[in-house]
Amino acid sequence: MNAEAGSGPLAGFTVLELGTMVAGPFCGRMLSDFGADVIKVEVPTGDPVRAMGKRVDGKSLYASSIFRNKRMASINLRDERGRDLVRTLVGQVDVLIENFRPGTMEKWGLGYDDLAAINPGLIMVRISGFGQTGPYSQRAGYGVIGDAMSGMRHITGDPDRPPARVSVSLTDYITGLHAAYGAAMALLARGKTGRGQCIDAALYEGAFNFMEPYIPAYEKTGFVAARTGSRLPNNTPNNLFESRDGKYIHIAAVSEPTWRRLMESIGRPEALDDPRFATLVSRAEHEDDVDAMISEWTLIHTLDEIDAVLQDAGVPASRIFTMPDIFQDPHYASRDMLVDVDDAELGTVKQANVVPKLSDTPGVIRHAGGQIGVDTRSVLLERCGLDEAAVNSLEDDGVVYCGAAPHAPSATGN
Repeated sequence: MNAEAGSGPLAGFTVLELGTMVAGPFCGRMLSDFGADVIKVEVPTGDPVRAMGKRVDGKSLYASSIFRNKRMASINLRDERGRDLVRTLVGQVDVLIENFRPGTMEKWGLGYDDLAAINPGLIMVRISGFGQTGPYSQRAGYGVIGDAMSGMRHITGDPDRPPARVSVSLTDYITGLHAAYGAAMALLARGKTGRGQCIDAALYEGAFNFMEPYIPAYEKTGFVAARTGSRLPNNTPNNLFESRDGKYIHIAAVSEPTWRRLMESIGRPEALDDPRFATLVSRAEHEDDVDAMISEWTLIHTLDEIDAVLQDAGVPASRIFTMPDIFQDPHYASRDMLVDVDDAELGTVKQANVVPKLSDTPGVIRHAGGQIGVDTRSVLLERCGLDEAAVNSLEDDGVVYCGAAPHAPSATGN
């Protein structure tokens, strides 16, 4: 899939991405998906995300997706000449994304006050483990550490096992979404005031925002949520059930209409008159009895039989999809959720399509993420006003990296 640059609701906005790993690059990816011109800056050895996930022909498939639509530049921020290049770029961008440890940008003379003096309309998105202020601000933190601190890790997994984790960088993605949302809101505000602002997005706070139901519950009742496995507490039936052929299906029949349809479809209409199951609250109080009743039915049917009955009855349910299931599923196909994206090294690579789907100004994927420094030269020539000789000199000094191909000799070279 390919499309011309300049389409999408964020077309015309330029983003400078200094973030590494997942949260910062995902924030940039969300903005680039909807039309922003994102210039990603990384060190010559590459963003660590390039070492994560699977590789084909030496290329990171993860980077191919999370760096999509971006221009890839490599600038050494530990060199003052590299920081001067960033200052030049800042004067031309709308949003800057960074996720260094708090204080690092200030040490480099690239703090918000320094950059706002160059560009008063700049929106600076700052992603960190624990926020820019507070007693923990200087602690090292990854998404999984924020997940642990937020309380979300405590409620993930089975009650008789240690806290589990989701096998993706979930809190990084949660925080990246919050950061992209904050950037979009700040752009709207700037349209009214003309002023930029600073966005402080902390990993633990992004995850903590998802702990919403348990905050007032603890304050008012002292209730401490715990791990409940595949169940959703106080929301019955909402659990995973085994089939006769040893497979699993999740059933969520919480509302009164779906509860009635479920009981009728599994041949237990008498349960509708049982006072233990009369309301959502009473069903939650007798969740073991509810789940046992459903399990009796699922264990005598195959997964396909269960799925057919429940879909016909309009009961929310799904088998647990694997990636092969997703690649073969007709709904994913009809919604164009898997798309072939042009990749300079791999030809094409399959990626998840842009979400959410906007009816009038949808996002697009223009190309997959490129190799380290592939766009350094064009960015410096177009955005920083340098000539070829100046770029070559900076590359020779290790200030920038222009990719694997050797640079052309300058006009003064031999």
